[in-house]
Amino acid sequence: MHPLRQHIEELVHLTDTEFDVVLSHFEQVKKRKHQYIVQEGDFVNREYWVIKGCLKSCFFDDNGKEHILQFGMENWWITDYESFIKKTPSKIAIDCLEDCDLLYISYENREKLTAQMHKMERFWAKKSKYGRIALQKRILSLLKNSAKERYNLLLEEYPKLFQRVPKKLIAAYLGVSRETLSRLSS
Repeated sequence: MHPLRQHIEELVHLTDTEFDVVLSHFEQVKKRKHQYIVQEGDFVNREYWVIKGCLKSCFFDDNGKEHILQFGMENWWITDYESFIKKTPSKIAIDCLEDCDLLYISYENREKLTAQMHKMERFWAKKSKYGRIALQKRILSLLKNSAKERYNLLLEEYPKLFQRVPKKLIAAYLGVSRETLSRLSS
């Protein structure tokens, strides 16, 4: 079974014909490690689904400090959603931490697909709900948990991330220095 179909069918069932229609709205792209799929200032017209690889979504503050908003690994969706939906310049960058195999759908194709196939409208509605839940959990964790608790939660939820992502990026995601992360992991 195609990995995208398997992913979609975790939430909605598709016939073979329906999946063929869905897949026809996507394009596949391969990116090398350190290539950007979104740069700050871009107008983003693609939402990406990760077949293989790992990416990071980040921004740099006025002091040049990197802040990681999200990692994207297999079966995850990633883009600058504000730019994608509102057609504004991107405030973030997304780059490949590994060689990546991605599927993407343009904003227009996504709108067309959801208009013609209510199952996909339900799929993206459910994915949005789960995304909001994940974002709420992340914000609450940043606000109420200690650095050690945030580290342990990340390790518990995504143990493979620690084998794939440099420690300095884990630190930027957790909002701590590299030195603090070293103390937390010992």
